[in-house]
Amino acid sequence: MKYDFKVKVWLYPGKNAAWHFVTVPKKESDKIKKKCGKNTRGWGSLPVSVTIGATVWKTSLFPDRKSGTYILPLKVEVRRKEDIEAGDSIAVSITL
Repeated sequence: MKYDFKVKVWLYPGKNAAWHFVTVPKKESDKIKKKCGKNTRGWGSLPVSVTIGATVWKTSLFPDRKSGTYILPLKVEVRRKEDIEAGDSIAVSITL
């Protein structure tokens, strides 16, 4: 299953925050949860392959219980390769 969407990058709040994330839109999160919600790993995570620009890597989606969506952490290596900063709108493709 492949999902494509455009989202804004956000910085985890906190004094020394360095973690960057994107929130998987509600519509896609609901579909993912319905299809794969029973196949989770630790902390409810789901393994995925992600493509942003020319960069492809394997990681996990994590559930955000407050919003009912999934969040995707963005590695510093990916952010550097694709010149991504907090506040940027980016196209993301995830494959479960």
